[in-house]
Amino acid sequence: MAQVQVQEKSAKGGKVRSKKNNPAVDMTPMVDLNFLLLMFFMFTSTFSKPNVMDLGLPAKPDPNAPKPPITEIDLSNSITLLLGKDNRVFWHQQDQAGLNDQTMTETSLDREGIREIIKQAKARAKKKDLFTVIIKPTDDAVYKNFVDILDEMAITKSERYGVTDLKPYEKAVYDKKVGN
Repeated sequence: MAQVQVQEKSAKGGKVRSKKNNPAVDMTPMVDLNFLLLMFFMFTSTFSKPNVMDLGLPAKPDPNAPKPPITEIDLSNSITLLLGKDNRVFWHQQDQAGLNDQTMTETSLDREGIREIIKQAKARAKKKDLFTVIIKPTDDAVYKNFVDILDEMAITKSERYGVTDLKPYEKAVYDKKVGN
């Protein structure tokens, strides 16, 4: 509450002069009101929910089950995508012997680029049900591009895909392509 302090006599015992009254304002109710409003808005507001991407991961293998044989992926049934810096995407369908500057091709992340490349590679595959996309992000790649590629997997209905690291021979050709 606001209170007014008044002096009754002067210090010298003389005549009382009229002085300006200095009001002192008690801030306690104002602080209480601010805390009540703050708590009200905190409890009634909704916080943004995090966006979660569902990745279809395989089940954990049974430790007692026999190990499956190592299978080689036929290159005609797969395509390898390299995510590079500056939103660049490269693709190839080659092994170590066939991979070079000309066989690693650059494309874009739009529907005319990577989506068409995946659809064409899937159409050329010998066994379309075993078509596999191998995604290899480089150290320079950004997370947004990785999410965009996973979105393309859903759009092109490519259910078989994997994420792995670049092999040394792919890194060498990639570095040559980007000029590192």
